[in-house]
Amino acid sequence: MQYLLLIYHDEGLWDAVSEAEKQSIYGRYRSLRQELMDAGKFKGGSQLQSSSTATVVRVRDGKTSITDGPFAETKEALGGYFLIEARDLDDALEIAARIPSAATGSIEVRPLVPQQTA
Repeated sequence: MQYLLLIYHDEGLWDAVSEAEKQSIYGRYRSLRQELMDAGKFKGGSQLQSSSTATVVRVRDGKTSITDGPFAETKEALGGYFLIEARDLDDALEIAARIPSAATGSIEVRPLVPQQTA
């Protein structure tokens, strides 16, 4: 089953991290990604740009509104994601706990709805 691991973190804290520490964290991400790729579990993923670059689109009563910036004021923002293949929820949770940002932020684990074949 596929799971989307949504990686949330405090953007202000990330901005305050030294470049050397950022590179260390990126190295841990690369290592985990490679391990998951080798096991056939990594399906995709990426870091996202800051929430200040976000644009929100809403359609209400046929009218489209576009708003710059994050959807809501929150301490933690969506910073990236991993799309994985896992045996079950327990396997997905174990992988989520190994994501470096779990130590300072949070990882939301969401199963994908299986695609219907025609």
